[in-house]
Amino acid sequence: MKKRNRIKKNKDFQKVFQKGKSMANRQFVIYMLDQPDIKDFRIGLSVSKKIGNAVTRNKVKRLIRQVFLEEKDNIAKGKDYIIIARKPSAQMNYHEVKKSLVHLFIKMNIYQTKNY
Repeated sequence: MKKRNRIKKNKDFQKVFQKGKSMANRQFVIYMLDQPDIKDFRIGLSVSKKIGNAVTRNKVKRLIRQVFLEEKDNIAKGKDYIIIARKPSAQMNYHEVKKSLVHLFIKMNIYQTKNY
């Protein structure tokens, strides 16, 4: 992901948590906040130490980033997204992660063009 597409600052995370809407399933929680002044979308990832060691946490983050990279043309622009990984996500492979995230994308109406 490019730097302009990442949320890194704590104040940006807090803004999305407080003002955004959220949706969850067993593996992930997604927070979404409209940002009309941004022409692309930004994502922030939160994978706590409860998930596992550093190798496991980084693997989960890589898988989430890859899903966003593949779906970027279909995801609504002008929004901030924060994805929080839950414990079951540590045992998932790429296809399971994608299926779970796409399920949440559909529930939250994140897709702008394509309907699954």
